[in-house]
Amino acid sequence: MTGPGPGPGAGSRVDLDSERMGRDLVALVLTVVELLRQLMERQAIRRVEQGDLSDEQVEEIGTTLMLLDQRMTELCDQHGVRPEDLNLDLGPLGTLLPRD
Repeated sequence: MTGPGPGPGAGSRVDLDSERMGRDLVALVLTVVELLRQLMERQAIRRVEQGDLSDEQVEEIGTTLMLLDQRMTELCDQHGVRPEDLNLDLGPLGTLLPRD
């Protein structure tokens, strides 16, 4: 005895859920990368302010940070993630990333 099969659109629901899970996973990975990028940026600023870097090193750090920021923007665009989506709300602790 066989029961009725899945109704119309049942397969597309699974596909939509897997697509959503994929986007959520991409957003989570990009959030971690953005958090690390911002930590690196803060550390670089501290080093520059300490004055123990050569002009060449300061320029290299600036260029690297600019390229990282551009790449993050590109990755967000490619995956349909808005930069503000990367700032997770941690409830009473506030947000994961500082708000600019």
